[in-house]
Amino acid sequence: MADKLLFVAALLSLIFAEALYFQGNKADGTFIGLWVPSILAFGIYLKLINNTKND
Repeated sequence: MADKLLFVAALLSLIFAEALYFQGNKADGTFIGLWVPSILAFGIYLKLINNTKND
């Protein structure tokens, strides 16, 4: 469940960043666009932690 929530959060931040960027707020769009890999990396980290607990 958490992995799906984090994926949706990353997708929404990507869409929001693109909307800001193409509306002319390039700095804000770039800043929010940098959140996407961080959110996805956090999801991978949580998945790795859960796998090590189950082993």
